[in-house]
Amino acid sequence: MQIREIINDKKQYLDLLLLADEQEDMIDRYLERGTMYVLEEDGVKAECVVTDEGSSVLELKNIAVEPAFQGKGYGKALLDFLVQTYAGRYAILQVGTGDSPSTILFYEACGFCRHHRVKNFFTDYYDHPIYDNGVRLVDMVYLRREM
Repeated sequence: MQIREIINDKKQYLDLLLLADEQEDMIDRYLERGTMYVLEEDGVKAECVVTDEGSSVLELKNIAVEPAFQGKGYGKALLDFLVQTYAGRYAILQVGTGDSPSTILFYEACGFCRHHRVKNFFTDYYDHPIYDNGVRLVDMVYLRREM
């Protein structure tokens, strides 16, 4: 398994990015200012994008694993990589996500705790309803973990 930074042509991974954030103009808001990594093991299995939000906060803006390889530890491997890579430079790793039980449980299992909620984020900023496992997403839930 290898994790490497992508500096140029980040949109070549658009299909993977859209798994985690299904509206391209929302991805465009952070993709170029963010740092992108891909996890490879006999091909690209996963990606993530992080941004510096100031005040020693690193934000995970996008993380996705190819559907056929979900549940095999690739997402957790990326999170562990981020913590190791950015420890000492940031105090907090945060992520904003939909209020979906399976997603929240994944982050909590990786050491994140609920921090705050942004009401109506998905209804105010997306041009169509967003669903996760049949549940319509409305609020964005922010979770944080110390680095």
